[in-house]
Amino acid sequence: MIVSIRREYSQFITSGAQLLLLAIGAELETRGAWLTCVALMSLVSLIAWVSTLQRRRTVADTPTSRIASAAQGYVELSGQGKPLDYPPLLSQLTTLPCLWYRYRVEERSGNDEWKTVSSGESEVSFILDDGSGRCVVDVENAEILTRHKETWTNGRYRNTEWKLLIDDGVYALGEFITLGGSRLELNAHRDINSLLAEWKKDQPSLLRRFDLDGDGSISMTEWALARQAARREVEKSHREVRNEADVHTLRCPTNGQLYLLSNIGPDKISRRYLWWSLFHLSVFFGSLAALSWIWQQHF
Repeated sequence: MIVSIRREYSQFITSGAQLLLLAIGAELETRGAWLTCVALMSLVSLIAWVSTLQRRRTVADTPTSRIASAAQGYVELSGQGKPLDYPPLLSQLTTLPCLWYRYRVEERSGNDEWKTVSSGESEVSFILDDGSGRCVVDVENAEILTRHKETWTNGRYRNTEWKLLIDDGVYALGEFITLGGSRLELNAHRDINSLLAEWKKDQPSLLRRFDLDGDGSISMTEWALARQAARREVEKSHREVRNEADVHTLRCPTNGQLYLLSNIGPDKISRRYLWWSLFHLSVFFGSLAALSWIWQQHF
């Protein structure tokens, strides 16, 4: 929930919150309204500056890892996007094969304003392949930047669709986790005791297997043979588990770090965040100057 709120907030501060506050101030046309709106605009700009600057530093300072040798934890990956399953995912509006999509349908109202009537995005994971290995990418709660955006009108409706396409070069920042046999911590002693406890529950089968002298009970010698048999079964099971292929996954960090997926290169993303941070910083200082000027005016 917190990640979702942060993501929506990020989209809000980069999509004209300052202009919205200016419009409110212009509509109310009072000194108090202007002071409130400009003060809020300076606060929003300050928070937005810090947020975009942190994003730029994360993109610029995190080294790129190879999937096959990446350490567990927060990583930067780069490779080609592949569909997880076939047939691949189809986008909502254009029905094109893709890795991920987001769409919005708006309707023109009588006063020529656009109102959103339908929107959504896909939740299907995809594969990131960098040549050294493959990683399953979970798109949930990711901040996604894409160069594939289409907008068109159909009568009184306006449609917008964003996509990550199959074989796009994908840049990713997130939490890297490997699931599989080689990563499991197995306890042979515990598993042997658990298996013997299971065998004890079925006394007839236990006697058939290990009551060698047929006296209807398990002697110390026979119990030692049972333990040896249990050990062999556990060792075989552990070997099979450890031979299972590892599955690498990338997901949203649980500690609130940036989870970013994009088909735009890291250099361009870093520059984009730099320009946004400079813009918000300029708006912040401009808002402070405007506050001082408005305070001295008499409406």
